[in-house]
Amino acid sequence: MSQNVPSRGLDPQGYIEREGSLARVPHAFRPVVAVARDRLLDVFGARLHSAYLYGSIPRGTARVGHSDLDLLVALHEEPTESDREAARALDTQLDKEFPEIDGAGTLLYGRARLLSEPETYDLGWFVACLCTPLLGDDLAEYLPRYRPDAHLARETNGDLALLLPRWRERIAAAGDSEEALRSLVRATSRRLVRTGFTLVMPRWNGWTSDLTEMAETFGAYYPERAEQMRAAAVRGAEPRGDRLGGDGPGGEGPSDGSPKGDRDVLMSYVDDLGPWLAEEYARVHGVKAPRPE
Repeated sequence: MSQNVPSRGLDPQGYIEREGSLARVPHAFRPVVAVARDRLLDVFGARLHSAYLYGSIPRGTARVGHSDLDLLVALHEEPTESDREAARALDTQLDKEFPEIDGAGTLLYGRARLLSEPETYDLGWFVACLCTPLLGDDLAEYLPRYRPDAHLARETNGDLALLLPRWRERIAAAGDSEEALRSLVRATSRRLVRTGFTLVMPRWNGWTSDLTEMAETFGAYYPERAEQMRAAAVRGAEPRGDRLGGDGPGGEGPSDGSPKGDRDVLMSYVDDLGPWLAEEYARVHGVKAPRPE
C-alpha cells in the first residue's frame, strides 16, 4: 500500500504550484476584495492590464482584524508618481472602510517589467506562483514554470547584503517612533525568514509561504541559528498593531514593544543575523543579478 508523500507545494512534475485562489478567500474578506476589484478599475481604467491578490487572503489563512489586503497591479505602461499616489489613497480608503483588514498595500509595475528577462525569476515568479488573478489577462500565461532550485533562490533573495545598509538608514530615520520601529521589525523579520528559507529551499525541495514552516525548515539545516529565525518568524507574523511581550535569552525573543526593544531587535538583525545570512547566501547560491534602481 503506497504512502502519501507530502507535496511541499509542488505539482507531480516538481514545479511550484500556484498558491491561493479566489475560491479560498474567506467569506469575511470577500466584500473588501469585491470593492477593491471595482475601485482598481475606477482608478486605473484602460491603463490597467491586470490585477492580483497575494498573501494570506487568497491562501485562505487570513484572520479577521489582523491580516492585511495585498494587491499587485500591472499597468500597460510604467507607473507614474501620480499612479502611486492613487494607489496609496486607495489603500488608505480600504483600510478605513473595512475593519476586517489591518491595512492594505498595492504594488504597481509595468507589464513590460514583470515580463522582462531580468525579472523572470523574481517578479515574474512572484506573479506566476504567489499571486492570484483578480482582473485582466493573467501574466502567468507568458511565464515559465518554476522549480525550487538554486537559480530561483539566487534571483529572489540573493540581494540581502544590499538591503542591510538601507535598513540601517531606515532605523536611524525612525528615531523613537514606536509605529515606525514596529513596522520595520515586522518587515525586516519577514524578509530575513524568507531569505533563510530560500537559502535551504533547494535542499528541502519545496515551497511554503508560512513563516513558521519557513523558520522550522531553515532551522533543520542551521540549528545554531534556529532560535533566531523562529523568533523572527513570530515577529514577522504579528499584526501591525500588536506586540508580544517577553524578551528571550540574549535578546532573541520577541520585543517588549518599547522603542528600545524594537531598536535592539533591529540592530541584532543588521549587526548579526543579517550579515551572517547574506554571507552564507552568497557562498551557497551567489549574488542576485543587478537590477535597475
